Amino acid sequence: MAQLAAAVAAPAFGALLYGWLHERPETVRYLDGLMYVAVPGLVAWQVLPHAWAQYGLFAILVMAAGMATPNLIERLSRALAPHTDNLAILGGLTGLGLHAFLEGAALTPADASVSAAVVLHRVPVGLVIWWMLRPRHGFAAGALGIGGIGAATLAGYAAGAELLHGSGVELYQAFVGGSLLHVVFHQSRHDHRHGPH
Repeated sequence: MAQLAAAVAAPAFGALLYGWLHERPETVRYLDGLMYVAVPGLVAWQVLPHAWAQYGLFAILVMAAGMATPNLIERLSRALAPHTDNLAILGGLTGLGLHAFLEGAALTPADASVSAAVVLHRVPVGLVIWWMLRPRHGFAAGALGIGGIGAATLAGYAAGAELLHGSGVELYQAFVGGSLLHVVFHQSRHDHRHGPH
């Protein structure tokens, strides 16, 4: 039960860490730069290996489609163009939520090494969620994103380990991983209002 509590709390710690670092002007530029490394790192470490193991090169193509889709929407519809990053963020959050659900299920066997890995990588997940939501949509949206990850973890833990993989889950995660990469590399510094967080 302690592993579950730590896994649920870790993203909130990431959000607090973001706020602490962001209040120091000398760290703002480095923190934003860190996000350009952290998001691709999370995708490469958490999403791609599972998708590659199940689907091989097709998983890379699906991830590339996830990166390209927001650009296609922007080009095809001027009305939707201002909202494509928000749609990509929403898709990315559903992917992170699904991943949290699967990790919650993985905690069920109480494997200490799995539990430690889940807890450790949840801190940068919290950082990423807060970085994407708080500056654009405010505290409540950021808190809702962090809370959603915790709720998904609890639901996965309740559901059990038999739901770990399959049914195209890895491909969906690859697609939304690509959409998150689009958000990170498309976002300019001007999108982030570096005020109190």
